[in-house]
Order: sequence, then C-alpha cells, then structure tokens
Amino acid sequence: MTKIAVEQGLRPFQEALKTAGFLVVEVERPDDIRKSGAQAVVISGMDRDFLEIDDSRKSPVITAAGRTPEQVVAEVRRSLGPVE
Repeated sequence: MTKIAVEQGLRPFQEALKTAGFLVVEVERPDDIRKSGAQAVVISGMDRDFLEIDDSRKSPVITAAGRTPEQVVAEVRRSLGPVE
C-alpha cells in the first residue's frame, strides 16, 4: 500500500486519501516525514518552511492550498505515476 504523509490538521485530505486506498500518516514536524518513509507528502502550503527544504528529497510534495481533497488525490496519483 502506498504511504502518504499529510501535514497535521488536513483531516478532509487525509480522509479522501484513505478512501482512495492510500495509507495515510499524519505528521507534525519535518522529522516525522523523513521517519515515515512516505512516497508523497501533502502540506497545507501555509508554512513554507514546514519541510525544511532538502534537495535530496525524492518524494513529491503536493500543496493542499486552494485545492479540494479530490484534486489533491488526483495530484498524488499523477505525481506517483502508475502503481504496479
């Protein structure tokens, strides 16, 4: 199952991702993201320093600001590409 890290406080996005079949891990701090082993990260976009930008990050980062939960799910799927 594909694991998605979601910034704390984004409950509607967490629920939409769970419904779409993703394993969702709520994260509070950048260290939580690294430890989670998530294949993608969803952030609110309100705190631009939340991720403590790391050039070695391989996981796609999707911003929820201005998007519906369904749009975020679609963007996560697009960013991850075909899943085998």
